[in-house]
Amino acid sequence: MTLSTSLGDYELLRLMMAGDEGAFTMLYQRRQGGVYRFAIQMSGSESIAEDVTQEVFLLLMREAAGYDPARGSLSAYLYGIARNFVLRRLHQEQRFTPIDDDRDSRGDSGRFAARGDLLADLTRSQTIDIVRAAVLSLPPRYREVVVLCDLQEISYAEASAILDCAVGTVRSRLHRARALLAEKLRVATVSAPEPVTAARCFA
Repeated sequence: MTLSTSLGDYELLRLMMAGDEGAFTMLYQRRQGGVYRFAIQMSGSESIAEDVTQEVFLLLMREAAGYDPARGSLSAYLYGIARNFVLRRLHQEQRFTPIDDDRDSRGDSGRFAARGDLLADLTRSQTIDIVRAAVLSLPPRYREVVVLCDLQEISYAEASAILDCAVGTVRSRLHRARALLAEKLRVATVSAPEPVTAARCFA
């Protein structure tokens, strides 16, 4: 049976639970990119991001019945699982490694090289590295709200479901996180030709 791409996540999940492998494949293709990006932005490690993404969907296959649509979207549920796995791995590793996402780097350099402006390409690359390092240096509870709300552009309501806290807590943590990030970026770019600000990076 050919599945329609218009099927919602919950409909696909129900089909998956009934044994439809195609439904799981479609759900995986739809949601794995976001889970991977969240994991790599939180950890700075491709290997952790790959492991976490695999673990999230393996857990979904085993415990799909644990999802309650009344508590939020399936994507929020998956982010919540990913968050738990990432924090567990970070605790085990006791260190944060630099982000090395080759796909992002290739994409950025390709766009800027097409403009023929190598200086702009270099400046942009340095800016990305500075912002990534600054985000990774934030304490996890501040890093996760920046990743969810600013980088993944998830709503406060969904972020509160993922983090299992009130919307007001998400807002206050994000306010504090942005202030910390702005200070880290200010310090990191004192000698840069163009100042980088949190507002510019997350506008």
